[in-house]
Amino acid sequence: MPGGGTGDTGGMRIATWNVNSVRQRMPRLLPWLEQRRPDVVCLQETKLGDDAFADLLGEELAARGYAVAAHGQGQWNGVAILSRVGLDDVVTGLDGAPDWDGVAEARAVAATCGGVRVHSVYVPNGREPDSAHYRYKLAWLEALGAAVAAGPADAIVLGDINIAPADEDVYDPGAFAGQTHVTAPERAALAALLSLGLRDVVRERWPTERIFTYWDYRAGMFHQDLGMRIDLALASTPVAARVAAAWVDRQARKGSGPSDHAPVIVDMDDAPDGEIGPVVPPPSARSGRPRRA
Repeated sequence: MPGGGTGDTGGMRIATWNVNSVRQRMPRLLPWLEQRRPDVVCLQETKLGDDAFADLLGEELAARGYAVAAHGQGQWNGVAILSRVGLDDVVTGLDGAPDWDGVAEARAVAATCGGVRVHSVYVPNGREPDSAHYRYKLAWLEALGAAVAAGPADAIVLGDINIAPADEDVYDPGAFAGQTHVTAPERAALAALLSLGLRDVVRERWPTERIFTYWDYRAGMFHQDLGMRIDLALASTPVAARVAAAWVDRQARKGSGPSDHAPVIVDMDDAPDGEIGPVVPPPSARSGRPRRA
C-alpha cells in the first residue's frame, strides 16, 4: 500500500492535520489513514467533545490500531492525538495558559508516543493585531513554551500554529500587511519557542521552496496556490536528527469536502516514500501575479 507507515520496522511517521471539524472530514480522514498509514496523528479543530469524538470514531480508530487522546470542546476548537506506537503520560491543556472569556479552551494535548513527547496544538488565531484575542494568543504561546521547556529532550510540537514564520511562507506579504499571522510580535513569539531548541523540520529541509499548508476556501485560492504555511512541525534536535523526510500532503486538500488545511507529514528514521519532495503532489497551478486574499 502506498505511503505505508514504518512504526513496525523501526521508523515512525508522524502527521498533523487541522481537519476543520472531524465530523465533516470523517469520510476523508479514514481513507487517508489507510493510504498514508501514519503511526501518530495530531488533529486540530476537531469541534467535538470527548464523548462525541469517541462515539463517532472510537471503533473505527481502534480497528486501525490507534489509541486516542482527545481534548474537545463541543462546536469549537478541539485537539487529539492518535497513536499506534504507544500513548503514555497524556496531559490535556497547558499549565498557566490563559482563559478566553472565562473558558479554558481545548487547544493542546500531549502524550509520549514511541519514545517521543508529542504536542498537538491549535494556537489561537489572534483575530486582529493588538486586540484582546491577539494578546491572548501571545500569552498562550508563552505557556506552550513553558510546557515544552519543562518536558523531555525528545519532543515535537505539531499543529496549526497560526503564524507564518517568514514572508516566504505567504503567497504575497503585501496582502497580509496589518493582519495577524505575520506580525513582528507573533513571529517573535514563535522565535522564542524555537529558541528552546526546536527546529522547523519542513523549512529546514526545503529552505527555498514554495510551501503552503492552508488555502482559503474562496474560489481559486487553492488552485492558484495562494496560501500560507501555518501548520508546522517543530522538533527538538534529537528528534530532528532522525527526520528522513518532511512534506505537505497537498493531495488531501483536493477533491470534494476538504479541510482548508493540508496534512504535514514527518518520517523519522526511514522514509517509506523516499525523499518525496516538499509538497505532494506539486501545485497544479501557480499564479504569476498573486492577488490579494
